[in-house]
Amino acid sequence: MAPSQEVAAPAATATKEPSANGNGTNGTPAAAPKTKAPALNERILSSITRRSVAAHPWHDLEIGPDAPTIFNCVSTQPSSSSSRHHQFRPPRKLNHLRNSVQVIEIPKGSKVKYELDKKTGLIKVDRVLYSSVVYPHNYGFIPRTLCDDSDPIDVLVIMQEPVVPGCFLRAKAIGLMPMIDQGEADDKIIAVCADDPEYRHFNDIKELPPHRLAEIRRFFEDYKKNENKEVAVNDFLPSEDAYEAIQHSMDLYATYICEGLRR
Repeated sequence: MAPSQEVAAPAATATKEPSANGNGTNGTPAAAPKTKAPALNERILSSITRRSVAAHPWHDLEIGPDAPTIFNCVSTQPSSSSSRHHQFRPPRKLNHLRNSVQVIEIPKGSKVKYELDKKTGLIKVDRVLYSSVVYPHNYGFIPRTLCDDSDPIDVLVIMQEPVVPGCFLRAKAIGLMPMIDQGEADDKIIAVCADDPEYRHFNDIKELPPHRLAEIRRFFEDYKKNENKEVAVNDFLPSEDAYEAIQHSMDLYATYICEGLRR
């Protein structure tokens, strides 16, 4: 991940009480001092969501002000929603206890690579994998995050069962898998489903069986080989690195939203 960028939110202006000639009280043009830029919050995001009644999974699933310990993930299945990235709102209780949302794009065991169409919020078929492999676990993204590749941060969610693409679930980050895809950083958050009794007790990636980690690594090393695309997976990092990566991606998203509103 690249270093966090400064958030340059649009600056509001304030003016003095105008005189009869439209100038300030002393006859000079009224000053327009800058006020503190608003933080990214529900009021700002609501200006986006009013454009449509449907929810957008990238923008409307609430994540909270800081990198959460439990977050929601959305899966990616075709849906009638016009824009999941922007307008889908989960229950308010997800904001408590630093909860977050994940959207699942690709179900466990799938050879089809689905991905979010950011303009419509629908899930589209990107391609069928060229290699003879399937996704080892449910795969998606964390809403209200942004990485240097202009996509939300990716999450691999370990759980017992595949889920429907396009759904969201609660998950807990336990580690980070640094990955280089064709020369560019494409790190993945490794998480466990917070509501799966078999995996919810895991808190750090070192607690997973070594064979499980080997399976995950091998999948990402191989899934683009028949496309002649090079992928390198580095050593897995602990949960602290995952939370730092999530927080960084949340900061980039805030910058992206504020710059968009300023334009």
